[in-house]
Amino acid sequence: MFNSNLGEVDRIGRILLGVAMLIAYASIPPASFSWLLLFGLLPMASGMLGTCPIYARLNISTNELD
Repeated sequence: MFNSNLGEVDRIGRILLGVAMLIAYASIPPASFSWLLLFGLLPMASGMLGTCPIYARLNISTNELD
């Protein structure tokens, strides 16, 4: 369906960033900006899927197989 355009380091970094943002969301007290940490789902999802729509639009690939 989607061509993989993320390399292994990029994928792992995105997954770790997403997990860190979700942990921060769950652990900090409710504040006016805490809902922004829910955007941690976006890098985590792109890391798990192996494709980034922004990279695809800009013709960027960190995948060594390309």
